Amino acid sequence: MQNQSYITEFVLLGLSQNPKVEKILFVVFLLIYIATIGGNMMIVVTIIHSPALFGSPMYFFLIFLSLLDACTTSAVTPKMIIDYFYERKTISYECCMTQLFVVHFFTGAEVIVLTAMAYDRYVAICKPLHYSSIMNRRLCGTLVGVAMAGGFLHSIIQIIFTLQLPFCGANVIDHFICDLFPLLKLACTDTHIFVLLVFANSGSICIIIFSLLLVSYGVILFSLRGHSSVGRHKALSTCGSHITMVLLFFVSCILIYAQPTSAFSFEKNTLVFATVVTPLLNPMVYTFRNKEMKNAISKMWRRAVAVSGDF
Repeated sequence: MQNQSYITEFVLLGLSQNPKVEKILFVVFLLIYIATIGGNMMIVVTIIHSPALFGSPMYFFLIFLSLLDACTTSAVTPKMIIDYFYERKTISYECCMTQLFVVHFFTGAEVIVLTAMAYDRYVAICKPLHYSSIMNRRLCGTLVGVAMAGGFLHSIIQIIFTLQLPFCGANVIDHFICDLFPLLKLACTDTHIFVLLVFANSGSICIIIFSLLLVSYGVILFSLRGHSSVGRHKALSTCGSHITMVLLFFVSCILIYAQPTSAFSFEKNTLVFATVVTPLLNPMVYTFRNKEMKNAISKMWRRAVAVSGDF
């Protein structure tokens, strides 16, 4: 594959060029990153050390969702935090392409994991008698494998046509990371076809899957009419967490990749929410709204305190 680029590095403008604002952003994003990694790892460790949860397909998928969120924010936030120490924020061409690939790989996989979690809730509520036979370990493992393969396919398509773009002039990206539309603005060629490809590979997929998920949750909510009040409350509590995460993730995706003419300031703010804030909210949504998770975390902490007390 021939690379036509003459640019060896890009300059990132970041979220602000005001030094005082940058100091505040440094502290804010550092705290958010620590809380995000800590919160998502807490979910993973809690589920793994709780046999009752680890044996449930819903929590099996939640492990991978938490890992994907931790990986997504790790591909974005550390670089952004380090850049606040420098007046001139640069990223090499190779690192730029790597960041683009990694972010789209993990977010593409997350789309499929969220879809798998919605299917899990559909089977649990609409076909409870067949739940254990349908959502077996083999199917769960297959769905996670499909998620990773789908994320890779989505990302490799993006990176292949991005590597075809010639960058021979301006190298200043009005963004805090390397992303598709900011890079298309710098390309020394007509990019209308590439914009359509981005929409087909990202925007339209977000819209289609989001619509399917809304329909599936509509079917689930409709089927709850025949359940007892206790059953409805438990199902709504679980589905409420999933619906919250689906809305946060897919609305951000649609706003970024289904509107190629949007202002960069709007796109930057939305992408911050999608890659930095949403991964932070994941542990909050799945712990504060989930009695089983709260009980498991409480038990794990009590065991940890008891073990430390023995020493």
